[in-house]
Amino acid sequence: MTEEELIKKAQDGDRKSLAEIVKKYEQTIYNFAFKICRDKERAEHTMQETFLSLVKNISQFSGNSKLSTWLYTVVSNHCLMLARSNKKRTHASIDDDENSIGEKNIAVWDVTPDKITENEELKDILDEVITKLPQDYKIVFLLRDVEGLSTEETGKILNLSIPAVKSRLHRARAFLRDQLNTKLSHE
Repeated sequence: MTEEELIKKAQDGDRKSLAEIVKKYEQTIYNFAFKICRDKERAEHTMQETFLSLVKNISQFSGNSKLSTWLYTVVSNHCLMLARSNKKRTHASIDDDENSIGEKNIAVWDVTPDKITENEELKDILDEVITKLPQDYKIVFLLRDVEGLSTEETGKILNLSIPAVKSRLHRARAFLRDQLNTKLSHE
């Protein structure tokens, strides 16, 4: 059965089809939520909320985008709401001083992605640096560079214009380059 057929049956109230959709996307949704939230409990909560939204709103899914795009949107919104409700915010906001988010001179990219993946220690450093990204930049970075979605898909998921996606991705990458170069030069 195709995904479109599963969705149609789920929209018509077929619980088995809905369960099959949940099973198909369960690991993808959890992994993406964990990448954003960086906390097992928050990721599980976000996954549950995402599938609750799916169950409640499957009839509203129009099919104008892929179901995965719709689910990424729900996950992103839940993660952003969790981040905003967290009173102990330890990261900068997109509204904070732009200069602290990579608008300074771009650091030289001394570390290439293939070198990072070859060395487990460097992967840990990269993971640590990604956690420092402001939430709004982190989501764009994860959707584009980790999940491999297009600029257009990312914009649709986050309800952002293509230039806004490109700008946030540029700032995220610049911030990461700067943080990596600083961290690696001190080790």
